[in-house]
Amino acid sequence: MDRQELLDRYAAGERDFSRVNLMGVNLEKAQLPDIDLTDAYLGAVNLSRANLKGANLTRAFLFRADLSFAKIRESSLTDADLTKANLAGSELVKSILKGAKLSGAILKHVNLRLANLEGVNLCGANLQGINFRSANLKNVNFSWANLSGARLSGANLRGATLNGITLSEAYLNGVDLQGVDLDGVDLSAAKLSGANLSGANLSVANLNNAQIRMAFMSRANFQAANLEQANLLRSDLCEVNLSKANLTEANLTEADLTGANLNKANLTEANLHKASLRNAYLWGANLQTVDLQETNLSGANLRGARSQDVNWQQAILSKTTMPDGAISQ
Repeated sequence: MDRQELLDRYAAGERDFSRVNLMGVNLEKAQLPDIDLTDAYLGAVNLSRANLKGANLTRAFLFRADLSFAKIRESSLTDADLTKANLAGSELVKSILKGAKLSGAILKHVNLRLANLEGVNLCGANLQGINFRSANLKNVNFSWANLSGARLSGANLRGATLNGITLSEAYLNGVDLQGVDLDGVDLSAAKLSGANLSGANLSVANLNNAQIRMAFMSRANFQAANLEQANLLRSDLCEVNLSKANLTEANLTEADLTGANLNKANLTEANLHKASLRNAYLWGANLQTVDLQETNLSGANLRGARSQDVNWQQAILSKTTMPDGAISQ
């Protein structure tokens, strides 16, 4: 079938084009909302800037198809083969892509808000600037994918594989990452405010300049992580492992670090105003010029900590082990 026959039949009211062969046909800017292309052969078809809203593309063969800037919202692409397809800038809001093959597909700046991609393999994909807000990404394989600047706020990432991914400048506000393994991941300048990172592994992760306000991170592992200039305002960091972490100039105002491990951490010029470090461990930590105004250090152990230019009179000290080993009253 060629372009004109398809458009003529569509204009006449026909919508069922299941199993049709449109391989290589130029359908650029075609207006085809609600079309049924189930099991259709659409390899190398040009659907750039086409309107496919509400379309049924279930099991469609779209190998190397050009869908750039196409409107495919509220459509079904279940089990569709989109291998090496160009989806750059396309709109797939509320679409279903469960079981879709996306290996080698171009997905830069795709809008997948509220879409369902459960179980999809996106290993190694370039997903820069992609919109996954409130999307279902359960059990998706993101290993080694580039999600720089991606919008993931409100997304379901339960069971997702995140090994070696890049999340610099990504939006992850309110996302549930409880117990997730993000070892060594680049989260520099990422937005994680209100996120749940409880029990997550962020060892050696880069969170330089990240926004992590009012987040839940109890018992998370940040060993040797880079949190320089990170904003951790009012975050829950109870019993967190921050040993050897870089917290230079970090904002920990009113953060709860009760029972936290900060041994050998670098807190130079960090803001701990009104923070709670009750029963925390700070052996050998660098506290130079740190702000301890109204900081609760009751029961904390600071043995061997570097404390030049620290004003202890501003802190709350009760049974605190001081840097020289003395215990405050």
